[in-house]
Amino acid sequence: MTAFPQPFTRPLTVDEYLALGEDEFGRSELQGGSLVVSPSPSMRRSRVARRLAWQLEDQLPLVVEAFPDIDVDLQLEPSDGPGWVRRPDLLITTTAAYERVVEGGGIARASDVLVAVEVVSPGSKRVDHVAKHNEYADAGIMRYWIVDPDDPVTLIDCQPADGLGYQDAGAVTGVFTTEIVDRSGTLRIPVRIDLDALLRR
Repeated sequence: MTAFPQPFTRPLTVDEYLALGEDEFGRSELQGGSLVVSPSPSMRRSRVARRLAWQLEDQLPLVVEAFPDIDVDLQLEPSDGPGWVRRPDLLITTTAAYERVVEGGGIARASDVLVAVEVVSPGSKRVDHVAKHNEYADAGIMRYWIVDPDDPVTLIDCQPADGLGYQDAGAVTGVFTTEIVDRSGTLRIPVRIDLDALLRR
């Protein structure tokens, strides 16, 4: 069994977080410079995220992709300040952003994100509905979907409001239809998600 790392004596920057390497202790994120570790997703939560990615795969154009469990620099502080890195259960971004990360190193940035998706677990409800809701809005992420895998599966679509933060639509069950739009408004992708199919065999 690998030992846990020694406690950090000051908040970590994003670069220091990335220098830690691959995560051996569960699922790590960086919250205001503090390393936050949570258990790996349950099988139910993994099934919902995986099936959501499958449905999106058939509908997204070649210039857009959905990735599971990818670190995102929320860019909430200067690069030498306490870092904010979240790892959405699913991230929809452009292939151009993917190529930039692969060729140049680093991680995805909030400005790359078309949609961030979190699949709620019993221990993550407050984090997903409050903390990440506020952080993703502050980071300027265009869309945030909160998916609750309880039967029936629900999806809350959060979009930027006129002022600060997100305006949330009511929880949707059954079929969710929307249009994913990039920051320029030139890329418009209609999507249809069968929420019930995320759970059933």
